Amino acid sequence: MASSSSDKAETHRQKYLAMDAEERGLFNTWRRAISEYTGIGQPPSQQYERAALAAFKKDLEDCKRCEKWRNDLMQTSPLVIFMAESLKKSGYIAEPKNMPCMKCTESRSGGYSSEGVIQLCYNHIRDKGHLETTMAHEMVHAYDDKNFNLDWYNLEHHACTEIRAASLSGDCTWFQEMMRGNLGFLKHHQVCVKRRAVLSLLANPSCKSPKHAEAAVNKVFKSCFTDTRPFDEIY
Repeated sequence: MASSSSDKAETHRQKYLAMDAEERGLFNTWRRAISEYTGIGQPPSQQYERAALAAFKKDLEDCKRCEKWRNDLMQTSPLVIFMAESLKKSGYIAEPKNMPCMKCTESRSGGYSSEGVIQLCYNHIRDKGHLETTMAHEMVHAYDDKNFNLDWYNLEHHACTEIRAASLSGDCTWFQEMMRGNLGFLKHHQVCVKRRAVLSLLANPSCKSPKHAEAAVNKVFKSCFTDTRPFDEIY
């Protein structure tokens, strides 16, 4: 018959008591090390602190990785370099201080504010390629903001820059769509651009409903989709 939990505990206690001082010291050191590594045997307060510290360390690692990738891409990515040069001609200097890596509560990989800050959400970036696309997407928004006097609360203005950003950044390549689980071959690029533009518009305070967003996107789609500035054609 298997021993009960109390019997096993008593057996372990007797073995511990049978140890000499040196053995007990080694055992206690080993037990503390295991407890700190696994969290087993720690009181709830210590387990919470341990989890919080682990989350903080992961955030710090993710942020540093985002910053490294960002800096590398600004030196090596033809797409990012071209957009940075185009923005410079428009009076916007794309540099690390206005392209911070930050933790975002919303489920998005990046954002652009009318104050000229490009936000890179390190907690939603899958890999370096994803960051490259995100940077290019937000840089298109910055380009449009500096060149076309955007009113972000005007749904048609917002729709136009979202269409251009999704189309020109590489956000709607076949690979990106496959990563999202959206597989299609018939005009998949246009379908993706429209869908992602509508999703972005839903967060605009001026948007009343999904149909309102769809109507704005459809109204400006042809003119904005064919406007590839500053590119000669779709990337």
